[in-house]
Parts: sequence; C-alpha cells; structure tokens
Amino acid sequence: MAVYLEFEKPLKVLQEEMELAHIRKDEKAASVYAKELEAAITKTYKNLSDYQKLQLARHQDRPYALDYVKLIMEDAHEIHGDRHFRDDQAIVCFMGTIGSQPCVVIGEEKGRGTKNKIARNFGMPNPEGYRKALRAAKLAEKFSLPILMLVDTPGAYPGLGAEERSQSEAIARNLYELSDIDTPTISVVIGEGGSGGALAIGVADRLAMLQYSVFSVISPEGCAAILWNDPAKVETATKALKITPEALLEYGLIDAILSEPGMGAHRDRKGAAEAIKSYFLEQVHSLEQMGSQARLEARYEKLMALGRFSEEGTS
Repeated sequence: MAVYLEFEKPLKVLQEEMELAHIRKDEKAASVYAKELEAAITKTYKNLSDYQKLQLARHQDRPYALDYVKLIMEDAHEIHGDRHFRDDQAIVCFMGTIGSQPCVVIGEEKGRGTKNKIARNFGMPNPEGYRKALRAAKLAEKFSLPILMLVDTPGAYPGLGAEERSQSEAIARNLYELSDIDTPTISVVIGEGGSGGALAIGVADRLAMLQYSVFSVISPEGCAAILWNDPAKVETATKALKITPEALLEYGLIDAILSEPGMGAHRDRKGAAEAIKSYFLEQVHSLEQMGSQARLEARYEKLMALGRFSEEGTS
C-alpha cells in the first residue's frame, strides 16, 4: 500500500475517489477526478518547502540503488568484497550494460524490510564498502568502462569498528583516486547525500541530483542539535543548510537536476530510472567525445573551483 506524507494527503483523497469512480464504471466522474488530481499534483509539488523535499528524499517507497540497477541495467553481474576485510552490503557494485553501453554501477543501498536494512546497515557504509567501490572503479578503468555512481546515504557509518579500520582514510582515498581515474564518471544523488559518506562516491566528471533528493554536509537533525540544541528546529536547519538541488545548482556545486515523474520517484520508479538512464548515456557520449586528457583536465578544473571565493575591497 502506498504511503502518503502529510502534505500529500489531499492527493490521496482524489486518487481514491478516481479509483472508486473507475470501479463504479462512472468514467465521466473518473475523468473529472483525474483532471482535479493532475491540477493538485502540479500545485502541491510546485510549492514544496525544503523540509518537504527532505521528506521526499527519505520516503520509504523511494527507489534505492538496487531498484535502479534492476530497471536500467542488463546482464548485471555483482562485484563482491574489498579483498581486505569483507563484503560491505551497504555498497553494491555491478558490471553490465545500460542500453548498449558496457559500464560499472556503484551504489549505496539502504535495504527494505527490517532484516535487510540491518544487513545493509541502513545504507551507512563501513571502510570496506568504500574500498569495494574503489576496487570496482579500478576495474572499470582497466577495461575502459564508464562508471555510474548512485549516492544515497545518511552518512558513512561512525561506529568504533569503522574508525578502527580507518573510515576517514577510506573516504579520503576514494576522493583522491576518483579525482584522477581515467574513465568517464557520472554520479547521481538519488535520495540522501550525507556528508563524506556521499562524497566518497560523488567525485565525478558530472554530478547530478534527482529533483527531490538532498545533498548536505550534515543531517538537518544533527545541525539543529549542534546549533540550537533543539530537535524542533529541524525545519529551520533544513532551510539554512541549502541542501536542495536548486540551491546547489545555483552555487555551482552540481551540474544538473534530473526531473522526476509528476508525484516523484516514489510513485513512478520506471520514470525516474529512465531519467537516470538517459542522463548517463548522454553524458557518457559527451565525455567520450572530449578525449582522455581533456576530460581529466576539465575534471581537475571543476574540482579545484569548488569552494573558490574572492574578497572584495582587498589590495
């Protein structure tokens, strides 16, 4: 059964009325409800607050990395383990084809259902997960395969074991290696992009975000706790952090916003998957036309421009 957020409740009512009209075979009434629903969807999703967008990014029905792999990838073969410690299920890696393009897909997976969520650590990777991702990326480089990275994590796992196995080094290593890897790389934030846990597979030639995804240095809850010591300030923190795709595109921190279907990816997985597939294939073609050296130089310039600022009035 579909789950509706508080601001989506009016849409649920119209949806149910339309379905009941179809059951009664009252197509005239169904047509009226369909038009009202379409207008309500346009109005509702056009005026979402930053906090409502955060709620959509975390929606339990929102597609995860494995959902997209199943929808857009053919002949997919999973890559397991980091060859050092274990196979971290919070990171999934596949080799296969998207369209007719051979490629490697690396994604952060939150899991569905209590048992699976625990197995995947709620999408919070350990160091071995990031090392597995890097191993897959190096394989892609070896065989000249473009890489699609799907970002969706609250953040890297902060547990004692993760710190003992050098969590920060694993993330830093990925930032370093992915910045210089010699193959086209495209990263898409599909849900939550949380802090260094997202950056570890977010360094790419192209970084895009789905329309109702978020990308932040800290969770709004964490920000509210640190700045105000008040969980009730989470909406204020969400707005202050500028975590929406529109804000990040304005600041030049991402390259594109991928439009989601009318009511979001959680209502139309296939539509969202098609948007990612189209963007990936389009960008791979564009990047391959550049040539290796030009692509690496453009990536370097892009990364070096992040956080650049100037002081006015100084000599």
